[in-house]
Parts: sequence; structure tokens; C-alpha cells
Amino acid sequence: MFRDISILDRSRTREGHPAAGALRDTVDLARAADRLGYRRFWVSEHHSVPGVAGSAPTVLAAAVAGATARIRVGTGGVMLPNHQPLVVAEQFGVLEALFPGRIDMGLGRSVGFTGGIRRALGRDTADADGFEEQLAELLGWIDGTQRAHPEVHARPAEGLRIPAYVLATGEGAGIAARAGLPLVVGDLRARGRVTEIIEGYRAAFRPSARGARPYVVVSGTVAVAATAEEARRILVPEAWALAHSRIRGSFPPLRPAEEVEALAMTAKERELYEGALAGHVFGTEEQVAAELERVREATGADELLVTTSTYDRTALLDSFGRLARLAGLAPTTTPTTTSTAAPTRGADDAPRGGAETGALN
Repeated sequence: MFRDISILDRSRTREGHPAAGALRDTVDLARAADRLGYRRFWVSEHHSVPGVAGSAPTVLAAAVAGATARIRVGTGGVMLPNHQPLVVAEQFGVLEALFPGRIDMGLGRSVGFTGGIRRALGRDTADADGFEEQLAELLGWIDGTQRAHPEVHARPAEGLRIPAYVLATGEGAGIAARAGLPLVVGDLRARGRVTEIIEGYRAAFRPSARGARPYVVVSGTVAVAATAEEARRILVPEAWALAHSRIRGSFPPLRPAEEVEALAMTAKERELYEGALAGHVFGTEEQVAAELERVREATGADELLVTTSTYDRTALLDSFGRLARLAGLAPTTTPTTTSTAAPTRGADDAPRGGAETGALN
């Protein structure tokens, strides 16, 4: 079983619920994750997606950090091509200054997923090709080594220890390896491909001041319930949303599982829907524990990042509670707080064995 398990929440909207509610749901889930003993809680960046409220991850991370006491908080991730590295450094500097020792900087190379969004952001698909240079500039702003802009400093970030992670599915893995940074890779439905990416990353890894050895976080959907059928139903709303987006080009808010199961789907819709349900880790606590051990053995990953979303928040919270118990996570009785004092783990919170990590694309 994985020693460290974390959560990435995308602030998925639900049919009949306002987007503001999705953001509050994220903060509530973070409080639960803090109590249950999860290692870190990350939020994501999506622009102009009807089913996702999380568009400003550093702002949302501040709300999460302020509502929790122990858990590390970060982004999964900030899509660096959409931003100026100086501004990103400043934002994370503010977060780390307010919540010392608790902030992770997860970084990805994606740009907006439609032409209209990219134009609104002032970006193009080619901007993703500059991610490696942007990453080096960002890290230079934080460690004070950048020389391209004399007399300019990223305050209050410069000199702070802000662990960086690279979220990747292909080229980003090589970038993480060359930079000596941890890698976050998914998803578990394509385990052969994930294992291949991890092997390439480990082979190419160059030790750096930020990481003495490769550090791998695998991400994917995990659902745990009293029965396998109940666990599968947790996956139904997201699976239908994905199938809907493949056919209609729009990623919708989540619908209740019972509504989805009652839909009269076309043959193509049914094919995409069933495909979206396949390959995830779900079942009873015993079944999930066995499957996650197989994942750990196959990938050799250091940490698991769970990305599950669903309409039924009670079922989702129960699933995370069951997962915490089967993984032997240490629950905390520390009350949630808005204090910005340093947590008990301290500022030097590197992953077990050396480095820290950053972003999925």
C-alpha cells in the first residue's frame, strides 16, 4: 500500500448547484482530508469549462490553506504557459509566507483546450513548447538565480523553499527529469503507458538542489464503498460527463448517478460511457487495497494522488474515509483553523527520501 496518499479536487460543478457551491465543496473536502490524514490537497486550473469552477488555483489554495491546519496545500496545477513566471512566483511566495511549510507548487504545460479560450488568454498551442524555459525562469525567481531581469526580484518568494512538481503525460516527464523535480503522472486507466513514462523519467533524472532522487506521484480515480456496485456508482456521473463531452464538445456539470443510469443512450454514447467507467480503481476496501498494491508494485511510485469526483458528496466523503482507513492514514484531532502559523511538520517537508513534486497535462 502507498505510504502517502493525497487528493486533487477540480471543483466539479453539479447539476442544480451553483458554481460557488462547488468551490465551497472543495474547501469542505479539504477540511475532511486534513482530519483523515491525507498528505496533501491540491486544486486545479481550468478556464471556461462549464463543469469546473476551479479557474484560479492559487486563490482557491489560499482559501483551502486558511481552512485547514496540517495538510499540505497546492496546485495540480498552475498551467505555466498561461502566466508570466514572475507573477506565479509572487503568488506562491505570498502563499508560502502566509502558510509556511505547507505549500506545494504544481505546474503543468497545458494551454486552453479550445481556440476561443486560448485567444482570450492571449496564448496559442505553441506556447506549451516553452514550458521548460518558463519553468527554469520561475525557479530562478524563487531561488534568486535569475539574471534576465537585473534589479527585479520576486517578493516575497525569493529565498523561500517552495517545493515544485511537474504534472505530465509525455514530454513533461523529460522536463521534470532534466530539472531534477518530482513527477506527477496519470492516469491509472493507462497503466502500461504510465509505467513507461515513469521508467523514462527515472532513467533521465538529474539530481538537483530540489531533488536528490526521482520522486513519482501517480494519479487516478479511486472509489471505495461497502460493495463494488456502490463504488462503481460513484464513478457514474463523471463517466457520463466525459462521454457527453466526447460527443457534444462540452464538459457538463455532474448529474446524479440514478439519472445517468436511466438515460436512453445511443450505441455511441453507451460505448463512450462504458469506456469512461473502465480501468479505474473501485470496490470494497479489500478489493481496492489489493488493486492499489498492484499499482504500487507495477509503478514503484512513491505517492498516490486521488482525483475522484462525483455528484453525491456523502458517498465521496465516505469513499475518502474508507480509503484513509485501509491505507492506515493517521487521522488528526487537530481542529481546523485559519491560523497562518507554521504546522507541526515544519518548513522542511521534503518527500520521503529527498525531493518534492508539480502538474498534470
